[in-house]
Amino acid sequence: MKKVIIALLLSIVNCQLSIAQIGTWRNYLAYYDVQQIQAAGDELFVLASNDLYKYNKKDQSITTYDKVNGLSDTYISHIRWCQQAKRLIAVYSNTNIDLIDTKGNVTNISDIYTKVITGDKTINNVYIYNQYAYLACGFGIVKVNVKDAEISETYMLNFAVKAVALSGSNIYALSADGSVWTGNTSNNLIDKANWQQTTTHPSFDEDKTDWDTYYPIVSTLSPRGPKYNYFHRMTVVNKKLYTVGGGWYQMGNFDRPGTVQLLDADKNWTIYQDDFQPAFASTYLNATDIAVDPSNDNHVMVASCSGIFEFLNGKFKYNYTLGNTDYFCAATGDTNPDYVRTDGIVYDKEGNLYCLNSYSNTAIIIRNASGQWSGFMDQSLIDKNNRSMRTMTGSILDRKGRIWFVNAHSDHPSLFCYVPQENTVTKYNKFVNQDGVQLVFSYTYCVCEDLEGNIWLGTEIGPLYLSEDEINDPSKGFIQYKVPRNDGTSYADYLMSGVSISCMAVDKAGRKWFGTNSDGVYLISADNNTQLKHFTERNSKLLNNTIESIAINDDTGEVYFGTAKGLCSYMGDATATNNEMTKDNVYAYPNPVTPDYTGLITITGLTLDADVKILNASGKLIAQGRSNGGTFTWDGCDSEGNRMASGVYMVATATSEGKKGTVCKIAVVR
Repeated sequence: MKKVIIALLLSIVNCQLSIAQIGTWRNYLAYYDVQQIQAAGDELFVLASNDLYKYNKKDQSITTYDKVNGLSDTYISHIRWCQQAKRLIAVYSNTNIDLIDTKGNVTNISDIYTKVITGDKTINNVYIYNQYAYLACGFGIVKVNVKDAEISETYMLNFAVKAVALSGSNIYALSADGSVWTGNTSNNLIDKANWQQTTTHPSFDEDKTDWDTYYPIVSTLSPRGPKYNYFHRMTVVNKKLYTVGGGWYQMGNFDRPGTVQLLDADKNWTIYQDDFQPAFASTYLNATDIAVDPSNDNHVMVASCSGIFEFLNGKFKYNYTLGNTDYFCAATGDTNPDYVRTDGIVYDKEGNLYCLNSYSNTAIIIRNASGQWSGFMDQSLIDKNNRSMRTMTGSILDRKGRIWFVNAHSDHPSLFCYVPQENTVTKYNKFVNQDGVQLVFSYTYCVCEDLEGNIWLGTEIGPLYLSEDEINDPSKGFIQYKVPRNDGTSYADYLMSGVSISCMAVDKAGRKWFGTNSDGVYLISADNNTQLKHFTERNSKLLNNTIESIAINDDTGEVYFGTAKGLCSYMGDATATNNEMTKDNVYAYPNPVTPDYTGLITITGLTLDADVKILNASGKLIAQGRSNGGTFTWDGCDSEGNRMASGVYMVATATSEGKKGTVCKIAVVR
């Protein structure tokens, strides 16, 4: 029976696609900067860019490790191989610990991470002796039994230990002030009184044998991934993810290397040239934003702390800044091209480029499609000293061609709308809730437009919005959305009140993805009334709770999160819609559904709010619903939650207006 079903399926499906399943995660980590090497027989464990991979010397294969394939955390500070236990100990910067064998099995030890300890818990070094790992911590020493995966003893010395060494039955601890303390293992070393200072001790130098032996090999390796774990701003154009590392903020610069990293549709990375010396700026640093030329997606412009950098086919072309291009101005008020603070760079559909220049004589710098430069200033954009607002950022181009951006400075938290066709600016700085109470806060971080044309503002006290009907009347101001409790009372709560919103994106189902400064990612329904998901680093594969950027690939539904510890993604269930549904663009995956598969079955290529019905071979209705954008998911069960038996199931579609669409088929093999 199974062979018949599979044969039938292969005769009816249009194509077989390798697509990540709805609800799955992916990490995109850097493995570029080699930091530590530990040999484990034929395997080499490599710590690079604070991420881990393994190289097999025999077959020359590379295996990368991350939260998706077994690790418990992100950002490793130390690795050491324990020969007696046949395990690698990986220590994270937050004091979490993983033990990893050469087969990829991972055992977590979270005792230090989860325990409340007086003093600094930072793990400064790791020393291996027999089956034990001695951790030099900010409060003392922790002895880990690597073989049994447990904490053996903790020595609270009440001073920061920088390194540990053993000789005979004595343990030696090097303190931060350079003094050395020792204790004999025959004594109760948990009692600090049994430790004494000493002037004679073994060397605390790390064993560099593996590094010296294998670095020539490791330096030639190239695991797939980006060069840096910096993703301050991102955009998806033609199925490709364009990213820059950042950046600057109110108090200063991130001092990150200038970088453009591009992820194509086949998951290959291209790192734009970064080894050049600009003619005017002293260095290429702090790339804040990126704009892709609508006529050529290989031509991009990058905003930075040193003006605008132009790239063509991944190669540096020119740096437009103070000294070689009119209208650029340094925020310091002098002629320093390294302090020309540009951000919020965006192209319109005609190929005109717009860029913000903070605390300058020209707030908005414009380069038309012919390459001619001009500048724009308005009274509403002036902060003080006849200069523009000091932290202008986050430009978006809305569906009507207006450019929205925020001032992320605590002195004047506000939103601006620039209309190029009219050369006018509207300032919005009145913020109220639905009860008419004036909202007071210090930071506006980001802006986005939803599918209905409403403008959303991310602030330190939560998201606010301006309805499309009130855009032309700034006196009415933004409002804080009130969510009904629906508990039989008239009570309601304000949407995500008190949550600091760092970035936002809207998917093709009209749902809002909110990134936060310390609380992970929220997904809110299109009507704003329901929290659909809340991802944190503890309950999901999210790398970190600090989110710098969000971008969505509308063709696949993949949602990218640029976190403080690197890039990861979640395969969402909302994609771009089709104008019509045909047998050529509507398909289901996975197809066939094999016995071991328990995830969601996805039907894609649908029109907006399409009606979808799942029918068995006799025409009985099994499941039904509406699409999210161009996607519908089915859990493979009937309305009572029973998993469907082997067979071929029909997917019947219709538009939201009731016009019949197409039919595709799904084979289920149990």
